[in-house]
Amino acid sequence: MSVTAKELAKKLGISATAVSMALNNKPGVSTETRTKIINAAEKYGYDFTRIKHDPNRSGSIYIILYKTNNAILSYTPIFDELYDGVKSEFQKEHFTIKMVRFYEKIDILEECFSDLRISNCKGILLMGTEIRQDACQQFLSLGYPMVLLDTYFDSLDCTSVLINNSQGAYIATNHLISGTQSQPGYLQSSYSIPNFLERQEGFFKAIKENGMSPSRSIIHKLSPSIEAAMADMLEIIDRNDSLAKCYFADNDIIAIGAMKALMLRGYRIPDDISIIGFDNISESRIIEPSLTTMDVPRLYIGKTAAKLLIEQIDSKVVHTSKVEISSRLVKRFSSLNL
Repeated sequence: MSVTAKELAKKLGISATAVSMALNNKPGVSTETRTKIINAAEKYGYDFTRIKHDPNRSGSIYIILYKTNNAILSYTPIFDELYDGVKSEFQKEHFTIKMVRFYEKIDILEECFSDLRISNCKGILLMGTEIRQDACQQFLSLGYPMVLLDTYFDSLDCTSVLINNSQGAYIATNHLISGTQSQPGYLQSSYSIPNFLERQEGFFKAIKENGMSPSRSIIHKLSPSIEAAMADMLEIIDRNDSLAKCYFADNDIIAIGAMKALMLRGYRIPDDISIIGFDNISESRIIEPSLTTMDVPRLYIGKTAAKLLIEQIDSKVVHTSKVEISSRLVKRFSSLNL
């Protein structure tokens, strides 16, 4: 004879409400408690056919764009492509989508949580490019199915979908070395995020594997906007600081700003200095010369994140994962191509 939800609650010493929420895949209980309840239900023969599933998917998916600084996520086309991928998958499943833009310097996190608690939220897709670990943990503690997009924390039990930044930077750096037969410099963002730290790892891995000393790589710290990066690079050039024959940049925005400064001071690209960026933003195609860069399949990343969140919503037992999406080299005219 199968066990009832009330009997299961008594066996586990957990409230009947918590058992009901876990069995019906509703928020309000931690992932650990939910897993414990589901495992016990299977062990004691709970009849899962009692649970009714709504084919019309009533409820909302909250897409939360978390910002700590205007420096990185101010370039909205990158997020727009991710959103298009996310939206296409959720619409197939008839979920309502709600967008929330949270700016850490202005908004209050508890107010955001209060809105989620009183809403018919079915899951959270958290755009965490800039988010800190402690803030991410607070979102996880709400108990909703959640996928973290564009970053990852080793100590958090959370499904994450992100770019394989190290791999992309490694490929870009190897391409520079092959084309120029010289040690690349690094155009590094003055504002650091996990993505850039991973790209730095890939850059130095390629340097070492090519028999070069990381300490000999010229590094310039530039602000992460085209205008500010251009101004920073002009200052570097006008100080007569040493310049490399080629550079890998943390992103296309920094690369484009540096290119503008170099060309303004008479340097020819790529004949004098080669540059590779990262992200393949639209401006990289129209600048002259066009920018060699690492293409990020943002639409696919968005679709992947949405599918994983839907899987969490539908699953009795949630298994978290880390999914890294590879980028590919797009050869244009800012680098010496083989």
